[in-house]
Amino acid sequence: MTTYAIGDVQGCHAELVALLETLTVTREDRLWFVGDLVNRGPGSLETLRLVKSLGDQAVVVLGNHDLHWLAIYYGGHDARRGDTFDTLMGAPDVEELSDWLRRQPLVHVDEALGFSLVHAGIHPRWSPGELRTLAREVEVVMAGSGHAAYFADMYGNVPANWSAELEGMPRLRHITNVCTRMRLLHADGSLDFQYKEELTTVPDHLTPWFERYASVRPDERIVFGHWAALDGVTGHANLIATDTGCVWGRELTAVDLSTLERVSVSCRG
Repeated sequence: MTTYAIGDVQGCHAELVALLETLTVTREDRLWFVGDLVNRGPGSLETLRLVKSLGDQAVVVLGNHDLHWLAIYYGGHDARRGDTFDTLMGAPDVEELSDWLRRQPLVHVDEALGFSLVHAGIHPRWSPGELRTLAREVEVVMAGSGHAAYFADMYGNVPANWSAELEGMPRLRHITNVCTRMRLLHADGSLDFQYKEELTTVPDHLTPWFERYASVRPDERIVFGHWAALDGVTGHANLIATDTGCVWGRELTAVDLSTLERVSVSCRG
């Protein structure tokens, strides 16, 4: 059995099908999706149908674009310029797919395999297990009867820093932002939400989360996506970036977690 971690699909259904064919995936293999299954690409509906049909063969963690769709569908938010949700919104199975999506986790920790899966990253103040426990607080709300209120109030950059004293929506929002939006940290550990470009031009006062993580928790192995400008490169073999920018015209990538070998297919459109 092989476990493959697959980078941000973002509605690139044709490329996902091509990647799975290239990998010659069998029913015994496992597929880890790093989040952002939907949006910007043309096939969000088909992507959700495909991944959902995989059942227990697939492990999915939610990304910011997945949450954005759920905030539109359940939370009453408007779509933004560049969103590609029209076909999904009009689909006969939109309710079934959205209900399935909101029940997916933010963090997956596989102790036997020795890897953790999250969309954006893990803050260096937390071990994967600690973040998994905190993320469960959000997941319970998303899957429960209060999900509409959560999605209605999910957006925002505040609080940018963590306190164990946080309660209610500020607490849930910070946990959500760490799991799905984090890229860079200020010296005090607070999250920066402005910079999204290459590592070579990161402002001096900011540090990529994975650099901090490598210095304080060097033995943890984390698989993440979200930051397409990294193009799959972190400089740390145990901190594995999988988003290689398929939706921006580059590639969709899978990583074999037993060998760390990468297999990619080019964007078709």
